[in-house]
Order: sequence, then structure tokens, then C-alpha cells
Amino acid sequence: MSSGFATGDGTRLDRAFDTPEAKRRYVKSLFTTIAGRYDLITRLLSFGRDQRWKAALIERARIKPGERVLDLACGTGDLAFAAARCGAEVIAVDLTHTMIERAKVRAATEAGATRIVWSVGDMTHLPVATESCDVVTTGYGLRNVPDLAVALAEIHRVLRPGGRLYSLDFDRPEAAWLRRIYLLYLDVIGASLGWVLHRNPDTYRYIPASIRRYPGARGVARMMTAAGFADAQHVAVLGGLMAIHEARR
Repeated sequence: MSSGFATGDGTRLDRAFDTPEAKRRYVKSLFTTIAGRYDLITRLLSFGRDQRWKAALIERARIKPGERVLDLACGTGDLAFAAARCGAEVIAVDLTHTMIERAKVRAATEAGATRIVWSVGDMTHLPVATESCDVVTTGYGLRNVPDLAVALAEIHRVLRPGGRLYSLDFDRPEAAWLRRIYLLYLDVIGASLGWVLHRNPDTYRYIPASIRRYPGARGVARMMTAAGFADAQHVAVLGGLMAIHEARR
């Protein structure tokens, strides 16, 4: 048996995708573990461009003062703070209490942070009323949900008619040769960072493992359409290794 990262009940990476519940437990335990290194890892794996991509997402969202924004898988709050600076009223949701606590520490020095309500919650059971949000944003969220179709249905439920969804995430390259190189790179870098930062090489191998099971940018756009969204599309980022999705209810 592998000696890599495991949840409290012993679920390991090679079993993390067996069922939606196994994935939910694994993701929650993993992100609780890495919360203190989350921003560092995000910057490293994006070659320092993560902030630029998130700024591009916010620019595309055209958030207006007074709009209600739901930021999902909020992490330490990058997109939530950006939406608040646009004048929005923000609900920021993350699966892990530890991430929310780190975001609250940042909030003490972030402009507009008083307009943010922080909440621990699951993207497949959103703690938000039906048709109550103008915009939903998420960074690296859709790939990590236990059931993507259910999460998209929930997002569709909470958006008002005409509401907009914007998502930034890794893509799954369609070209087999590029996909192999990309995933090998993430495997090697992830294992190295996992060992250096946590003495556990499996810690960041979850990222390429999740990409292998991800439908990719085109597949996600099709799932958005199937969930009832209109005008679902994506913009390639970093030569197609990342993508920004947008859709409208």
C-alpha cells in the first residue's frame, strides 16, 4: 500500500475518485492540510501568472456595484476580495474551515472586505437561496467538486435569470502528446513540492490525478449547456493548459 497522503479514514489518492463521497472527503482533508501553502503552490504552478488570470476573469465578469456575487471554492479569498473591490456584496464559500480562517486573516487588510460574508459549504449543496445571485465566480473549483453535474445544477439554481458564471481552472489538453507532457510535468513538480513542503510526495499529485478525470474545457462547456446555461464558452489560457469559462443563466 502507498505511504502517500490519506484522509483521516485512510482514503488514499488511488481511491479518492472511487465515489463522489470519497472525493469530497479527500479534497476536504487535502485542502485542510495544504491551506498554509495554498497561495505559494498556486503561484508556483501558474509560473507566477495566477493573479493575472484571476484579474482577467474579474474583468470579463464586469461586476457592478451592488451586485451579489457568490465566490465558490474561495480559498484564501483572491476572487472574493476582487469582487468586493468592484463594489459587490459577496458570499465566499469554501469546503474547508481552515481556508476560510486564512481568508478572514487577509480580510483585515483588504479593501472592501466588510462586504464579504464567509461561509463553509459544499458546492453540491450551496447554502444560498434560489435565484439570489447575480454572478458566480470560482477559481480551481469545478475540477474539485465531487459531482460536477450536481454542482453546475446548484450554481444554475442560485443565479438569477440573466446571471453569469465565470470559472478559472486547469484544462485537460485534447492532444494526447501535449496531455502526456503536461501531466508528467505536474506529476514530477507536484511530487517534488509535496516532499519539500510536506515530506509527502502524494500531496500535490492530486492535481494531475484530478485533471486526468476532468472532462476538459470543451466538455465542461457542454455540461454547462446541459445544466441549462446559455452561451457557455471558454477562453484558452497559457496555450490551452488553463481555461476561463463563462456562461449565462
